Amino acid sequence: MMGDRDFRSIIQNAIGSIGKELEIDIDSKDIQTIHLQEVVQCLRRSYYDRIEPQEIERRGFNELLSGLLRKLQYGSEPKEFPIDGINLKGQADMIVDDSILLFRAAVNELESPQANDVLYLNACMWIYDKSDGVIIYITGDRKETTFSITRNKKMFEEIIRRVKVLNDLLKEQKTPILEPSVDCSDCQYYERCFMKKVNTKQMSLAEMLGLGKKD
Repeated sequence: MMGDRDFRSIIQNAIGSIGKELEIDIDSKDIQTIHLQEVVQCLRRSYYDRIEPQEIERRGFNELLSGLLRKLQYGSEPKEFPIDGINLKGQADMIVDDSILLFRAAVNELESPQANDVLYLNACMWIYDKSDGVIIYITGDRKETTFSITRNKKMFEEIIRRVKVLNDLLKEQKTPILEPSVDCSDCQYYERCFMKKVNTKQMSLAEMLGLGKKD
């Protein structure tokens, strides 16, 4: 607190407002259009985002990196890829010549790219019909790590399968199966999938065994 103003709250509200402006616009009622971001992440999370959405807390400007870049003059336009009556909609951050570029924030320099980023990039290469792609990770202290990949058909076939699965589950109003990952602990739907987070009081072994001092 500084004076009578809660600056932390003001900053969080600002980040949240910017995030809403930059996030991918998904029409929850249009289940024949599935967004690429929905199928590279946990399908259950994407399902809840459409059926029973719960707002996520944004923690910093690094999370907004990709959205900011898409809004610049170098950003690409969204494009759709038809799949048996379903439209898979994706958007690259940038397209330079025949290469797709994705920019992602990272806490530390990475030795290998994140799996969902590879899936996203590979799918973009098929959607935009490009042969090469690059993921650029940028840390808070502006260190860059770059990974290049060429498009892979089997990987894109997995994306197509997940598009069809999500579309079917939305039609049938069935919750997708659990897809446990390291992202679960930060997911806004954690308590719907697992147990409720509670604050527990620490007890000594003696207290647990009922051997504490008695009056």
